[in-house]
Amino acid sequence: MLTESPHTMERNLLNPRTETERQIVALGPWFHNLHLPGGTQTAPDHPLGDFPRYKWQHMVPFVPADLAGCSALDIGCNAGFYSFELAKRGAEVMAIDTGERYLSQASWAAEQLGLGGRIHFRLMDVYDLPSLKRTFDLVLFLGVFYHLRYPLLGLDIVTSVARTTLFFQTLTMPQEGQIQCPGNITLADRDRMLGSAWPKMAFIEDSLEGDPTNWWVPNHAAVEALLRSCGWRSITCLGEEIYHCEDRSAALPRGARLDAHGDPIV
Repeated sequence: MLTESPHTMERNLLNPRTETERQIVALGPWFHNLHLPGGTQTAPDHPLGDFPRYKWQHMVPFVPADLAGCSALDIGCNAGFYSFELAKRGAEVMAIDTGERYLSQASWAAEQLGLGGRIHFRLMDVYDLPSLKRTFDLVLFLGVFYHLRYPLLGLDIVTSVARTTLFFQTLTMPQEGQIQCPGNITLADRDRMLGSAWPKMAFIEDSLEGDPTNWWVPNHAAVEALLRSCGWRSITCLGEEIYHCEDRSAALPRGARLDAHGDPIV
């Protein structure tokens, strides 16, 4: 049985019986349900199910089985599930998070899985990524966007360090239908933005699901528009609010805008 951490979906084990389970409790609570050697899981009764493994299944067809020689960045790595999956495929992974507890969990689990030598964990904020002065072949930006006070700035920065491929995931709000937005609207036409299919983000002033760090909830149209505005030309929704992005346009001057096809507006 598990107990819920206040205002979160994190869980911790009750009545640990083995030394591994006692270490899990000491490091908890956990948001990632990791499957460790011997069958032990870190959050087997997670309210979202076997999380985030079921989300990973949507990404697997788009992740090469052999990532040897590939550099990867996992932003907001939490307890490291995605970092471990990339490292298992041979990638050299940098995993960052702003939570020291999550990094402690991930570092411990990496040793349990025999992957400690392939992953470098670092306490870092997404806004500090430019200080690395490097890029990565594959970037994971999952479950972080809606926690940012300055989400488009964050997405711009993430795009700048992604060499070829970005996996993006965010909490979204419902959307009915689809529309082709015009290249320009007049002030008198602003009522068109009220339509459900217009690209938009809801602002959460206080809290969502008991979490005061949930600031923004975009709809699907807004997610695609935001990604295009950062220069991504090939965007595929994989389900479970996950987007696979490739074919990034060349670097643009700050303030430059892109049309619906990802081409610069001159």
